[in-house]
Amino acid sequence: MKTVIHPARAVALAFLFAIVAGTLLLMLPAARSEGVGAPWNVALFTAVSAVCVTGMAIVDTGAYWSPFGQVALLVLFQLGGIGLMTAATLLGLMVNRSPRLRSRMFTHAESRSLGLGDVANVARVVIAVTAACQLTLAVALTLRLHFGHGQPWADAAWSGLFHGVSAFTNAGFSIHADGLVRYAGDAWILLPMMLAIVIGGIGFPVLHDLRHRLRDPRHWSLHTKLTLSGSAILLAGGFLAVLLFEWDNALTLGPFSLADKLLNSMFMSVAARTAGFNTVDIGALTHETWAVHYFLMFVGGGSAGTAGGVKVGTIAVLALLVIAEAKGHADTEAFGRRVGAPAQRQAVTVLVLGSLVVAVATVIMLRLTHLPTNEIIFEVIAAFGSAGLSTGITPDLPVAGQLLLALLMFMGRVGTITLATSLVLGERRMPYRYPEEHPIVG
Repeated sequence: MKTVIHPARAVALAFLFAIVAGTLLLMLPAARSEGVGAPWNVALFTAVSAVCVTGMAIVDTGAYWSPFGQVALLVLFQLGGIGLMTAATLLGLMVNRSPRLRSRMFTHAESRSLGLGDVANVARVVIAVTAACQLTLAVALTLRLHFGHGQPWADAAWSGLFHGVSAFTNAGFSIHADGLVRYAGDAWILLPMMLAIVIGGIGFPVLHDLRHRLRDPRHWSLHTKLTLSGSAILLAGGFLAVLLFEWDNALTLGPFSLADKLLNSMFMSVAARTAGFNTVDIGALTHETWAVHYFLMFVGGGSAGTAGGVKVGTIAVLALLVIAEAKGHADTEAFGRRVGAPAQRQAVTVLVLGSLVVAVATVIMLRLTHLPTNEIIFEVIAAFGSAGLSTGITPDLPVAGQLLLALLMFMGRVGTITLATSLVLGERRMPYRYPEEHPIVG
């Protein structure tokens, strides 16, 4: 009998295969600027970070890796970004195509705006949108780098392409040692990158819905409405919080003009949710801003996009559940629609398991190092949420700590998809129900 691999397992195996291939590729002498093969732990960590589009690095990407190595990295996070979007979308369609599982709300919520067309066509649309956005951004950055910063055409084109792909895939890799700090006052660089980060991280189902129903918001799917409204609240809240807590910080926004403070506060709010770029020293942020980052990185972006985290839709469903419970309503409702009980249970499960992973990993990391707890928490959440930001301690971690971060990157990037799909596929009606009883809660 032919064994059929579970779709969710196939996604995890595909990512593992890409990580192994990327590690071997980066260990080649040609991939390193010094002409000597990179150590296995450096190659493995970098490959995981690239394939899982996280952006964490333990070496200087621009100086350590040769042009060949940088191209390899670009290919890895390009495949990771496109692969994640395609896999999540196609998994949703595969589940939704089954007549027995048509009522499974969680995956249906991710794919309902897509219809049930040929999966190959869906994949082609994902790739087309990705290519169009990345090419547009690459051209815009190239022109700005050449005319605004005096870079030669070749250097401007490569930097524009690398950062354009990295921004749309939410990978967060930069070939500059200081990230994007040198562009902190350049709105022509930061605004297009913010737009690309949001488009890539909002999720393909939302983009597909907007493409077909842009002028008719009444017919947007509930998933689209929750993702857009939730993302707007997070972006605005993050912007105001960063602006408030960093306004007088002499090491970050303090010396900036009003316009640059506004620009960089918004960029930090956008990048914190999954992109991993920085225009200021993350290690110099106030502890209050770090706390804001904890939340933004953990939540992440939209489902079936390039973003990480537990996803905006998950938090939105939980928020609606809390509001309904506080009001004493039997149903959880939003925008004239009722959220199904399966979606609520799955949202709770994703949040609880995600929180458990972060808590356990934090304890283990504290055991492995003697670094401050708040910096360890930041590092762990950044890895799990595929945010890629760091206070600067990543290169100083022991190999065991770096491997733990690599595992977190993989779990945070692949685990949320496989978990959600497994929950849907595993749901079944029991032929009996136990007597109901209400334990005391709260």
